[in-house]
Amino acid sequence: MLSEYQYYEFLAVERPLSDDEQAEVRELSEVAFVDETSFVAFYEQGSFRGDPDVLVESYYDAHLHVTNWSTRRLMLRIPLSALDDSLAEEFEVAERVEVWSSEEHVVLDLLSEEEDPADPPVGHEDLLPELAVVREEIIGGDLRPLYLAWLAGYGAWERDEFAFDTDAEDEPEPVVPPGLTQLTPAQRRLAEFLRLDDDLLAVAAENSTPLQDALDPKALGAWVTDLPSADKDLLLLQVAQGQATEARVELLRRFNGDTAVGRRTVGQLLDQAAQRRS
Repeated sequence: MLSEYQYYEFLAVERPLSDDEQAEVRELSEVAFVDETSFVAFYEQGSFRGDPDVLVESYYDAHLHVTNWSTRRLMLRIPLSALDDSLAEEFEVAERVEVWSSEEHVVLDLLSEEEDPADPPVGHEDLLPELAVVREEIIGGDLRPLYLAWLAGYGAWERDEFAFDTDAEDEPEPVVPPGLTQLTPAQRRLAEFLRLDDDLLAVAAENSTPLQDALDPKALGAWVTDLPSADKDLLLLQVAQGQATEARVELLRRFNGDTAVGRRTVGQLLDQAAQRRS
């Protein structure tokens, strides 16, 4: 019989930890490897004494927690200048996709747990650097990782009938981002990590426009022309104040939302995925 194990890893991307900060986090574990950008600890007995929420808010930009009882947790810290917390909250799923903000960042907490003993363990070697790539994609305005997390969160309902109350069936999906049939390697790794079902993803992708169509210059130009002057002024002000990335993300989010087909509900997506399998 395999003994229980837990794997914890933290990664600093924006800023390396000082010597004093490294000493502080080293006090949280006798078995951890700690340097200026990473914290890695593996436990076969005992557990991590620290609070991952606090460490991510204070020092680290990404966190991974994997156990052999099927816990898979990924946390990402994103600058508020790149991802507004109100936008991120549109992708929340109770106990599976949680969002909160600090003074300068929004934190995404993604969790997948399965009770199936046949569920294969996930390899953790080099996993966090692979998954952390989606953080850069989100900062660049790509909302596909957020949608994948939302979809995987509700996808757990297919395997656990008690995962949500029945009224969750009427929950509308967020705006479907373009390019769900053109996932990056990091996004495919994220979907696998969160146990996103292939058929559910295929159904969701039916309402996702190709990336090249989503950025069609003529369609985007015509849409921008029709924007109210006050909205254009606000976006230009953001650019002038050094918030060009935030302005771009907001502009494309609104464009994709206005040109998207009607939103489906959680129940509709799950039913269509079940039909696709039959």
